[in-house]
Amino acid sequence: MPIVTLTTDFGEKDHYVGAVKGAIYSELETLRIVDISHSISPFHITEAAYIIQNAYRSFPKGTIHIIGIDSELNPENKHIAVSLDGHFFVCANNGIISLLTSEIKPEKVVEINIHDRIHSNFPVLDVFVKVACHIARGGTLEVIGKVIDEIKEMKGIRPVVNNENNQIIGSVIYIDNYGNVITNIKQTLFDQVCKGRAFNIFARNATFGKIHESYSDAINFDLPPERREEDGKKLAVWNSSNYLELAIYKSNPKTVGSASTLFGLEYWDTITVNFE
Repeated sequence: MPIVTLTTDFGEKDHYVGAVKGAIYSELETLRIVDISHSISPFHITEAAYIIQNAYRSFPKGTIHIIGIDSELNPENKHIAVSLDGHFFVCANNGIISLLTSEIKPEKVVEINIHDRIHSNFPVLDVFVKVACHIARGGTLEVIGKVIDEIKEMKGIRPVVNNENNQIIGSVIYIDNYGNVITNIKQTLFDQVCKGRAFNIFARNATFGKIHESYSDAINFDLPPERREEDGKKLAVWNSSNYLELAIYKSNPKTVGSASTLFGLEYWDTITVNFE
């Protein structure tokens, strides 16, 4: 049996996560369930999209990913099941998958149409679980939905390169547990525009002229500990997902501060890269 993952904004206090798991096991008790995260900020589809994009590849092909973010059915928020990169995704058609489809063409997308058979005001429990278990049994997507050609795009998900090819305008798409600020600028786009030129990154009151390969790369370990610039050291780095990330070395938002708090950066704030 394949793995089913859960990514939601349900938190840990309420019964929702337990109820969803119970419903899955009631359908197929041999399935394996893995929690990716239940701490997504409420209704924050960009945050969820970033987490899903960076987690799903670690799972084996055939894994089914239930995404319970902003999933209430309405005329502008239909439900979809997507086959992409050998994985299956069950979620609302609210743009949450567009971070994946911007890089990988989906094999198939269907708009789920089994709602007339299920009365529900908790679609993750009643609809998404049914769809995921149908897929886990080897069922085809066409049985639970009609094939569609397009899915909803998330606005502002892609950075903009100016006509002169000397500037990238990006934005903050995620802030992690350390307060590190992740932008939507990927290393491949940066290298295409940069072409070896010098550059400056501007993020409100912070400026960066170098991008490191790791956090520790910003520290001069040839110096004795008392002479190193570590505390509060600001840095730009290509993170493990090859996104441009702005960070404070060994930051802690609750004590010493973080890139988000010290630079005054929040979701969708602009990050500009100027090339010389």
